[in-house]
Amino acid sequence: MSSALARPARAALRRSFSTSAQNNAKVAVLGASGGIGQPLVLLLKNSPLVSGLTLYDIAHTPGVAADPSHIETRAHCLKGCNVVVIPAGVPRKPGMTRDDLFNTNACIVATLSVACAQQCPEAIIISSPVNSTIPITTEVFKKHEIYNPSKIFGVTTLDIVRANTFIGVLKGLDPARVNVPVIGGHAGKTIIPLISQCTAQVDLPQDQLTAIPGQIQEAGTEVVKAKAGAPLATLSMAYAGARFVFSLVDAMNGKEGVVECSFIKSPEADCAYFSTPLLLGKKSIEKNLGIGKISSFGEKMIAEAIPELKVSIKKGEEFVRNVK
Repeated sequence: MSSALARPARAALRRSFSTSAQNNAKVAVLGASGGIGQPLVLLLKNSPLVSGLTLYDIAHTPGVAADPSHIETRAHCLKGCNVVVIPAGVPRKPGMTRDDLFNTNACIVATLSVACAQQCPEAIIISSPVNSTIPITTEVFKKHEIYNPSKIFGVTTLDIVRANTFIGVLKGLDPARVNVPVIGGHAGKTIIPLISQCTAQVDLPQDQLTAIPGQIQEAGTEVVKAKAGAPLATLSMAYAGARFVFSLVDAMNGKEGVVECSFIKSPEADCAYFSTPLLLGKKSIEKNLGIGKISSFGEKMIAEAIPELKVSIKKGEEFVRNVK
């Protein structure tokens, strides 16, 4: 992946704070009053790429909607959304893994997916967490006979943001000019940073090369511990979610060369879902760019991740199948 393809997302995020673009994306945020939802709403409301912004949650939504409605941008709450972002869910607390939260968050995602299937079946769905919950959304849409695999995305962008930052700091580079593809999933060892494909090219000694993936994989846990029980990495997750939305909307508006990694239904690995770099376009996914050339260390990380991914995917699929 060239550096020209690596930077459009960050460029879109920078443009979101300008007023030059005139586009008409109608975006809904499900879980708008949560720790991720609120800063995500702020970023979306401040973007000229977004003309309609609809907010949903089970609590405090009127206040969350009233607050950004005072910002002097043109986004208003409208029906007919073509992009739906789902940051809803119960946050991790110290000692909890993403898997510990599965039952509660599975119910939330399934309920919201049913609502999307019934109310905005043509919308593009962007959701996190991903390893089990993207399969839930898929199975719900299959039940409603509206499933389109190119319209359901699991956001893994936070892992890319962290990888770019950590390597940029380590090598004394501007993180905005670093792009590390992160493939696989979005939990623990399923997070696979492909440092060998990094742009700008970096040369790391073996000890750093083996240590950095663990740092990226455990970054969320470090934030939870540092916050001493407060909600998870809400600001960075909101930033990452907004970056993905802006990239997608840019591509839908005709911008070429927009590449983001995302956890989708994919034939690229020995499991049903896998995150790889995607070339985005007017109809969502133009091309899955695949895993590409990787090192033996990258191959080893993939082999270790696949069994865990299969378990998570099966859990999500069976959850929907067992719902009466």
